[in-house]
Amino acid sequence: MPPRSTPTERQKRLGAELRKMRLSADVTTDYAAGLLGLDRTKVSNMEMGIRAISPERVRMLACNYDCQDAAYTDALAGMAGDRRRGWWEVYRGQLPAGLLDIAELEWHAKSVHAGLAMLLPGLLQTGGYARALFAAALPPLSAMEVELRVALRMQRQQVLHREQPITYVGYVHEAALRVEFGGARVMRTQLDHLCDVSRLDNVDVRVIPFSAGAFPGAGQAMTYAEGPVPQLDTVELDSAHGPEFTHGEAQLSKYRGHLTWMEGASLPPGASRDFIHDIARRT
Repeated sequence: MPPRSTPTERQKRLGAELRKMRLSADVTTDYAAGLLGLDRTKVSNMEMGIRAISPERVRMLACNYDCQDAAYTDALAGMAGDRRRGWWEVYRGQLPAGLLDIAELEWHAKSVHAGLAMLLPGLLQTGGYARALFAAALPPLSAMEVELRVALRMQRQQVLHREQPITYVGYVHEAALRVEFGGARVMRTQLDHLCDVSRLDNVDVRVIPFSAGAFPGAGQAMTYAEGPVPQLDTVELDSAHGPEFTHGEAQLSKYRGHLTWMEGASLPPGASRDFIHDIARRT
């Protein structure tokens, strides 16, 4: 299989898991290369996501690394075997790769929990709100760049409505409900949409009111995506230079703690919907 010049975040994650499994078994790259009948450079490239690996080879490595977790092995083999072209690939070369990595992460997740303070979650935004958000970027984006980002964001939302939708919980701070991106009309439409989508069986929207006071990660937009097994959970953090992805157990544990705090501090779904509706009426 030829090497890739720019592996996706998902491809890099598979490689990282193979490396973690090998290190846990305390074996060398040369040992893995001997198992696969390859030179060690190709094995190193597999562990960086640069070179693809077949499901059969994933299972061979797991067996020889004495991995006893069948569900974890199955999940890694599934990642290796999924070579289908994702819908987001039509944007490859037109938008930053990190934005496509977010779409891929959501597409393969079992559930997504998001916590935001100043913005509404991307999967719950209207086109008007998203357009106003991207139009405020610095350095300024061209009209075409704005529209491409809006189109991608709208298409990402299909994970909420497909035949087997993801479970989604969005923790939204009251501040995000009151910042009028695009003006009063756009924001009123956005808030009404937020109420409507919160009625989906697979979607919970929870408001953290001002009265909750300080909270962990207050200035950070965070998305926690559950993988097919807990070892493959991923946290995506927004930053000024693009998304950052983390999956170390210490980091996952920290952000699970953030979500637990948000759940305890937020209003229940029905009360949150009433809260949003009241703000919409006054906007």
